Formats: sequence, C-alpha cells, structure tokens
Amino acid sequence: MSRHVAIVTDSTAYLPQPAMERHGITSVPLTVVLGDQALEEGTEISARSLAQALQKRRPVTTSRPSPETFAQTYRRVAESGAGSIVSLHLSSEFSGTYDAAVVAAKDAPVPVRVVDTGMVAMALGFCALSAAETAEAGGTVDDAVAAAEKRAAATSAYFYVDTLDYLRRGGRIGAAQALLGSALAVKPLLQLDNGRIELLEKVRTASKAIARLEEIAAERAGTARVDLAVHHLAAPDRAAALAERLRTRLTGLGELHVSEVGAVIGAHTGPGLLGLVVSAR
Repeated sequence: MSRHVAIVTDSTAYLPQPAMERHGITSVPLTVVLGDQALEEGTEISARSLAQALQKRRPVTTSRPSPETFAQTYRRVAESGAGSIVSLHLSSEFSGTYDAAVVAAKDAPVPVRVVDTGMVAMALGFCALSAAETAEAGGTVDDAVAAAEKRAAATSAYFYVDTLDYLRRGGRIGAAQALLGSALAVKPLLQLDNGRIELLEKVRTASKAIARLEEIAAERAGTARVDLAVHHLAAPDRAAALAERLRTRLTGLGELHVSEVGAVIGAHTGPGLLGLVVSAR
C-alpha cells in the first residue's frame, strides 16, 4: 500500500469488491450469530442463507468486531506501508463497532482517526470512497475525514420493508411504531435520520410504497450530480426494476450500484427490503 493515508471501514458498507481493491480500502467484518454459530459477514454467511433463516424464524443476532480484531487490522495496514489510517464506520446508534475501533486506535502503531459517519450500507460506502479518493490525491488525514463527513452530509438513505417486526426485535425501531404499523396493515417507508432509522411514511400497499420510494429519491436528487445505490434482501427483481426506472429518470446520475445487503443489515430488516441511497457529489 503506497498511499500515506489508508482507509478502513466495516462490512456494512457493502462496497463492491472491485472498488475496494481499486482504492485499497480494508473492511472489518461484523458478526452474525445464527443459532449457536457466530459467522463473519461477507465471508461465512450469505444474505440468501440469512433470508432463509429469518423466514424459518430461526434466532438471528448480530455483534460488533472486537477491539482486538480492529487492532490486528490496523497493524496489518500499517505493515503494508500506511503512515496513518482513517477508520470510517456505521452509525453508533446501530452498533458498538465505532466504540471497538476507538479502543483499538489508542494502541495502533500509526495514528488512527475513527469516525462515526452516522451512515450504513452504501451511505457509508460512498463516504469511504470519497475519503479514499481524497487520500489518493495526496490529501492528509484531516482532508480525508472532511471529505467523508461532507459526503455523509450530502447523502440520504430510504428503506422499504415488508414489516417492522425485524427492526422491533433488534431494538432498531420503537415497539409503539412497529405495533402501529401492524395494526394499520401499512407498508412502512423509513429513512436514516441523525444516525437512526425513523419511520418516514406509511403506505397502504407494497406497490404504492415502492412507487413512493422512487418519487422520494427523484425529489431528493433533483437535477444534481448524484450517485445512487439500490439495496435489497431476497428481492432482486424489485431492485433491478427500481434501478432501471431511476436510471432513466435521474438526469444527473453518476454511479449506480445494485446489490443485496449483507447479513447484518438483513437481520434487522428482513426479506423484501428495498433500500435507496442518494449521494450528491
């Protein structure tokens, strides 16, 4: 690794592997606990296996990487030639990942700046890409952190889920909101707001909810230059159709990523998830 500033993130960024390799970004995996098995996201459990487990109502939980896992990663990155590290992670409202990174950074062999981006999925991924591009251009640690924070401020994430039950089970949304959605038999639209998942709108049917998701993304993008990510869990046809409609609709569209979320996010949203990340450049 020749760059003086290296970028580390975590597995919930869901960055395409070619992009990670091109920019030299290192990912630290979170863990999914399926029954009595602890499995690393992205390497030991697939999103499809997770979806099948959830549909069978098998117990699924998630956990952060340990400080020692981060310490090993920082040592490895430093040994590869990095003089400093920017470590960008999912919202601390969702996970203790940021806290574990902070603990490990104290004893790292090179300076490490740990950043709670308040983001998740490709909302986090776009922050990591901006930081990496800034470092590649000769930017300092401060420059890379500023680029990530600027990208986070210009990024919005919206989600459709078939049910709020999985979010309620994981403590990611209030029980009252989940019960309200179930009682009214509505299809919820959610947004990422100040690092938390909040209920945005309630729509009566899945088709109307997905159409509304498209409208929200188009309104958010306007005519600006934006990158877009469409995420799903066990809903590839829905995701592909939504991506194609937005491809023709957004006049300022730059990069477009379509991907299935990993097991950590999937465990809290359930099968049927559709997510949209709109990120202005």
